[in-house]
Amino acid sequence: MKVNRIRQNVLPLITALIWGTAFVAQSVGAEYMEPFTFNTLRAVIAFFFLLALCALRRSVRRKIQEDTVRTSWRNLAIGGSCCGAALAIASFFQQKGIETTTAGKAGFITALYIVLVPIIGLFLHKRVPKAVWGSVVLAVAGLYCLCITEDFTINGGDFYLLICALCFAVQILVVDYFTQKVDGVELSCAQFFVMSIISALGMMTEQLPSPELLMNCLWPVLYVGVFSSGVAYTLQILAQKDSNPAVVSLLMSMESVFATISGAIILGDRMTGKEYFGCALMLAAVILAQLPEPKRNVVQS
Repeated sequence: MKVNRIRQNVLPLITALIWGTAFVAQSVGAEYMEPFTFNTLRAVIAFFFLLALCALRRSVRRKIQEDTVRTSWRNLAIGGSCCGAALAIASFFQQKGIETTTAGKAGFITALYIVLVPIIGLFLHKRVPKAVWGSVVLAVAGLYCLCITEDFTINGGDFYLLICALCFAVQILVVDYFTQKVDGVELSCAQFFVMSIISALGMMTEQLPSPELLMNCLWPVLYVGVFSSGVAYTLQILAQKDSNPAVVSLLMSMESVFATISGAIILGDRMTGKEYFGCALMLAAVILAQLPEPKRNVVQS
């Protein structure tokens, strides 16, 4: 039980750390290639990385024990298709939005999935503790202080990011459903296979970058493909097993905090008092979400 508790709390934070540091790489990629092209490359890299990992895991399992874990290929195909489609659409609109809006607003609007997940979850009969609703309010306030540094006006790129946040919320809830039925690493591999196909079809409508431009953003694409996609999304799936999706989404929204901190450390960006206050609100939201619910006193007649 304690191991599960650690997995459900630590893995989303590691995911948020990787996503936060990868945001810069995505911004660099947006300067050199169009959204579908960038997402095709990251998805293909993630798929082959996870395919090799799946083969290694099955080989180790065969050596350790005679009976390996049997996978329902039907559930894996359906789960991979649903997760992959949601992820492909969300990633496209995120890259498209990054082209025409600021990084701060992109981070804020994308992270609004922390509000959408519990709201959509209500229609799926998923109970959300009162403390989590309070955490969501704190987190949104923290994200605003952390990400919004200019007048909040709406442009075309912001609408793309709103669609992106909705699709990420759907992907989180679909993962919550299928992670109970199939192996998490194999589900992640399947979703990137589907994402690579959908993105490749979209790439046919875009102008392909020259080999020189591809070489200029080789490292950002590799980082996003291996770590942000292959590693982080797999950790997300493993973290969501037997977890409340609203709590996991709240923990993963810490990516905005890690993005700001990594920018300050690596790039020398200065953090304002407002940004420090935003980080404090986000941390308070995460702590509040982890507090145990008070036990109800049952009055016996």
